[in-house]
Amino acid sequence: MSIAIRLVMLFAVIYGLLCLGLFIFQRSLIYFPQTRIILTNEVNLKLPIAEGNVLVSIRPHNGDKALIYFGGNAEDVSLNLPDFSSAFPDHALYLLHYRGFGGSAGKSSEVALINDALALFDKAYAEHHQVTILGRSLGSGIAVHVASLRPAAKLVLVTPYNSLLELANSQFPFTPIKWLLEDKYESWRYAPKINVPTLIIAAQNDTVIPREQTLLLHSHFKHSTVSLKVIANTSHNTIAENPQYLAMIQEFL
Repeated sequence: MSIAIRLVMLFAVIYGLLCLGLFIFQRSLIYFPQTRIILTNEVNLKLPIAEGNVLVSIRPHNGDKALIYFGGNAEDVSLNLPDFSSAFPDHALYLLHYRGFGGSAGKSSEVALINDALALFDKAYAEHHQVTILGRSLGSGIAVHVASLRPAAKLVLVTPYNSLLELANSQFPFTPIKWLLEDKYESWRYAPKINVPTLIIAAQNDTVIPREQTLLLHSHFKHSTVSLKVIANTSHNTIAENPQYLAMIQEFL
């Protein structure tokens, strides 16, 4: 057997192992579970699942208005509760801890998180008839999907992507990622079905979600429903620290 053939075979084995590794460990590359900071007088809602309960940090409030928050892939969403409580005093707040995050049972997957998000919306909507959905980063894909299926009042997307599949393709361009990836979060499929006012907030210096991904998603919404704002001098992970972040959402609501 020639050296050239041996090299080709070696390359094929290494390539196959790479693809197998991506397939087996893909969700470890998407979801980074965080523990939950226990806040003073914390109130939690429990969504029952087969493995136990999914936790939701809440700030109860009587009235028609509520805000549901779906966070990033490595976020303790409960840390937003103090700022959200101050910024949105007339809204009940519901912050979902994904499966495996913050004491929630189970393991995260696109199907599981969408099901949990829909169940949470239904619980919130039973008590509040003006429910705004806010999704950041990974959570933007969940928010778009839920808003396409449920009667949301408004939708806010922070540093959103057009498709997680497209992001993965850009990171692993020489692999058959389309066939390997199970959680594709194709927001572009659901955006055209949304008829409620939608605000997209992007970070000027986002190196995690490329600007073209956000612009592509923006193009799939009905022009009359969506607006896009960019916060200067912010990155993917610092955008929420900028005072304009909550101010933009307050104005939109």
